[in-house]
Amino acid sequence: MSKAKDYTESLEIGVQEKQEPEDPQKRWINKMIKSARRYHKLCPYYDKKTGICLLSITVEGVQNKCDRDGRYENCPVFAKFLEKMYDYYRKRRKVLPSDFQDVVHQAFLI
Repeated sequence: MSKAKDYTESLEIGVQEKQEPEDPQKRWINKMIKSARRYHKLCPYYDKKTGICLLSITVEGVQNKCDRDGRYENCPVFAKFLEKMYDYYRKRRKVLPSDFQDVVHQAFLI
């Protein structure tokens, strides 16, 4: 009887967790990472010849080598860049891009 009770409690907790709205910023960032994966195998801001991350120059202000070899999934610099883009669009009350290519083409505005 206790196993059934524990199982139903765990199901209720799982349902409650799924119903909680995710942070819109994190949701948009995840959407952009998925969209970027469609277009690019490696980070579009990674220089293959030198191994330098071009985003680290704009985000952190320091020229660094990419320690992830161009992979942008779970990359903190890429996530910070997308956070800045999100804040840029929200601050100016612009419509958020729905595709990563839109972000790439409008990145010069920052």
